[in-house]
Amino acid sequence: MAQSKPKVQVQATGASKREGMGSVRKSAVFLGFVAIAYMLYVVLSGQWGAFWSSLAGVSRTWIVVSLLCYVAYYLLGVLAYGIAVVGDPTSPLGLCDLMSVEATGIFFSNLTPNGTGGAPAQILRLTRSGLSVGSAGALQYTRFIIYEAAEGVFAALMLIPRLGYFVETYGNVFLVGALLFGAKVVEVTSLLLVCLLPKQVSALGMWGLRLLRRWGLIKDDRYQRWSHTVSEQIFEFSNGFKAGARNWRLMLLTLAVTLLQLGFQYALPWVVLQAFGKPADLVTCLACGSMLELLTSAIPLPGGTLGAEGGFAFLFGSMFGPALSAGYVVWRFVEYILPVLAAVPLMGLRTRSGLSINARLRRMRNRM
Repeated sequence: MAQSKPKVQVQATGASKREGMGSVRKSAVFLGFVAIAYMLYVVLSGQWGAFWSSLAGVSRTWIVVSLLCYVAYYLLGVLAYGIAVVGDPTSPLGLCDLMSVEATGIFFSNLTPNGTGGAPAQILRLTRSGLSVGSAGALQYTRFIIYEAAEGVFAALMLIPRLGYFVETYGNVFLVGALLFGAKVVEVTSLLLVCLLPKQVSALGMWGLRLLRRWGLIKDDRYQRWSHTVSEQIFEFSNGFKAGARNWRLMLLTLAVTLLQLGFQYALPWVVLQAFGKPADLVTCLACGSMLELLTSAIPLPGGTLGAEGGFAFLFGSMFGPALSAGYVVWRFVEYILPVLAAVPLMGLRTRSGLSINARLRRMRNRM
């Protein structure tokens, strides 16, 4: 009996990935229709001439810089995972495994609504490298919480110097951004409460479910499914985070690396502006990029579709001017489409040597 439990959990994770692949296929079709609709809009709105003339004048050097920015984003994500396992001499994870895990997260997060397929796919990939389901969950849960916290911290750091700009430029509409920031703070606080107070949160969740069933708002089958989530997965999430957060110094280092990682992502609109020869302030673009990410992640569609288009036009429309349509296409290609395509071969990477990162570093130090 004791040996069968991990097997069931792995199979459940595999089922989650199969469901994720089905969602990916649907998302790919959906995004194809969105791309066609966007190009039709550019043609019918009379922007086709400005669109092509803007693309013709794009600086190739800055396009290369934008690609390098995303490469830096990806490599810093790999480094964040590496920090979590470098102190464990028994960890079977190698560099190629971590590169595959990060690529898997990019692929499934970008092609599933709200990025829900990313974490299950990454946990499954970690187990295929030799980690137990519990250890894989601990690593992934810790990484997830730090990433979510970093998004809130980055937004706060950018709002402090640019709060006046947002109020003057966007007026009352900026309240939407403030609400999104508040929602991120609530989300991170809720995650921390789940991790630190699992019994209390589970009891509160079960009380809420019983109340909803009594009022007839949920049926018995859904009540049973959600009860399982509340009663078991909350404790799994909490135990996973506590196991991965024993070394708080490494957590702070991971947070710093994640903030730098987000900086490269949020700087992409500024780099694209340079490619079109548009003057722009880097800090302002970082602040707008942070707000754009909060808006995009709040839209329950693959890749934050509709939120990405509307948010980009609203936040960066005055900066791009007539080149807005072309600027959006370049930004979306570098920030979303190309990473999804590039992640496909990277997901197949495997560490064949059997040496952990800790062992490799010790060998390197001995040789030096």
